[in-house]
Amino acid sequence: MARITKSKFGRTSFTKLLGHNLEIMTAWSELADILENDSKLSKNLKEQVRRTLAQNNGCTYCKAKGKPDTILQDEKTSVAVGFAIVFQNHHKGDVPDSSFAILKEYFTEAEISELCAFICFTTAQQYFGAMMKLEAEL
Repeated sequence: MARITKSKFGRTSFTKLLGHNLEIMTAWSELADILENDSKLSKNLKEQVRRTLAQNNGCTYCKAKGKPDTILQDEKTSVAVGFAIVFQNHHKGDVPDSSFAILKEYFTEAEISELCAFICFTTAQQYFGAMMKLEAEL
């Protein structure tokens, strides 16, 4: 059971926890919609990154949406997932320059910016879910 009751506002269990503060819920949801959909990076690539992050970020709600694919379809997705793992294994985002050097071989600067923003935002979402003890929906 979540640590606080769900509000009547929001579309998902996650947004209903944010729904106690409509401005936060609205802004958070708008940014989530922008970051999660196709942009410089594909929605599928970002979903694999999200699933990878979820395995270690402690949110059972996020984990329940599935594990990352064991066989990734393309190199860019593999590199992005690998970078997400490196991010999680370094204290406070202190990612080595060598990891960014690898990113630069596969991604434009705009794509790297989007990937890093997505990783940070997704981590924040998953930490919020873990902090609130948001459970998986069955």
